[in-house]
Amino acid sequence: MSDDETPRDNPRIDAADEAVIRAQLKRRPRGIDSIGHRCPCGNPDVVTTEPRLPNGTPFPTTFYLTCPRAASRIGTLEGTHVMKEMQERLGTDEELAAAYRAAHERYLEFRAEVGERAGLDVPEIDGISAGGMPDRVKCLHVLAGQSLAMGRGVNPLGDEVLDRLGDWWASGPCVER
Repeated sequence: MSDDETPRDNPRIDAADEAVIRAQLKRRPRGIDSIGHRCPCGNPDVVTTEPRLPNGTPFPTTFYLTCPRAASRIGTLEGTHVMKEMQERLGTDEELAAAYRAAHERYLEFRAEVGERAGLDVPEIDGISAGGMPDRVKCLHVLAGQSLAMGRGVNPLGDEVLDRLGDWWASGPCVER
C-alpha cells in the first residue's frame, strides 16, 4: 500500500493508535491486525501484522516493532556481535535450542491464527517464522517483538534482548499522541 492509499477498516486499531504508529514508522502502517504490545508509556510498541500485506506481498514478520527508541537500541545491540554469541550458544546449549524451536512453533501458530482471522492463506511462508528461528539468530527486533507481544518465557533470546535494552521508555513517549 502506498503512503497515499487509505487503509482498510480495522476495528481492532483506533485512529489514535494508527496515528502514533504512522509517526513512529514515518509512513502509513500496512497490514496491521492488532496492537501486539503497549509500551509502559501507553503507545503501541509492537503491532501484529497480517501474513500478506495489502499489496499481496507475503509478510512473515508477525510481530513488528514500531517504537523507534527500542528499535534504535536493538540496532546498536546488533552491532555488538550479540547475535553471533547467541548463535554459538544455540549450537551448544540443547535446552536453549529446544526453547528457541518452541518459540518458532508458537510464532507460526500465532501467525496462522492472524491469517485465519483475516481470511488469508499464505503458503509461500509456511514453516517460515522470522528472526532466523528456529536455527539462526538473524534479527533481534523480531525476537524482542515476540517477547513483548507473547510475553516473557516464550522466546528466551527475545527475553535476553529485552533485558539488555534497559528502559527505552523512561524519557517519555517516543511520539506524542
